[in-house]
Amino acid sequence: MNFLECSPKWTRRPEKERIGADRVEIITESGTDLWARTYYGFQNDNAPVLQIETEEKFFSFIVKTEFESASRFDQCGVAMYLDSDNWFKASIEYENENIQRLGSVVTNHGYSDWATTDISTEIKSMWYRFSRRESDYCIECSEDGVAFRQMRIFHMWEGAEKITYGIYAASPTTGSFKASFSNMEITECRWKSDADWREDET
Repeated sequence: MNFLECSPKWTRRPEKERIGADRVEIITESGTDLWARTYYGFQNDNAPVLQIETEEKFFSFIVKTEFESASRFDQCGVAMYLDSDNWFKASIEYENENIQRLGSVVTNHGYSDWATTDISTEIKSMWYRFSRRESDYCIECSEDGVAFRQMRIFHMWEGAEKITYGIYAASPTTGSFKASFSNMEITECRWKSDADWREDET
């Protein structure tokens, strides 16, 4: 199923965006971000998110991101934004001319974490696969859209019933860049269950 055929809606529509038949482009605005309290002590809740709503308990969402980020913390990727205190995002965040941070943030009841790994700034595109099994979730990444590797598994305390999820882009500092999203597909859940793993081992 094509994500864009599901009539996604904006949570905070950006000033500059374009939605085509199979592609979304966002020009980020400086000072936009998603972050809640932990460590830094502040909360920023103004990044644009394009989402669909679902009660489906088992699915995977795949998207390819391409980006021209150049300012610290510029980012774009997948998001599940339930409300200002409960959300998830995964992206590559620009750090400097040498490294970027591939990672994810899980925010439960108003407090965020941040899990990252450093990668080269030569990487200018990344695929993500976001999967749901009831109130548990898995995020994976891939450089070619074929071989995915796990980034993290997590639980959302408010994510057991109806959820909203999709794509986002932000520039927390002074930056502005074009983020492009394509190959947006919703499939059966590709995150293996315990039974699947046990079957593979036999």
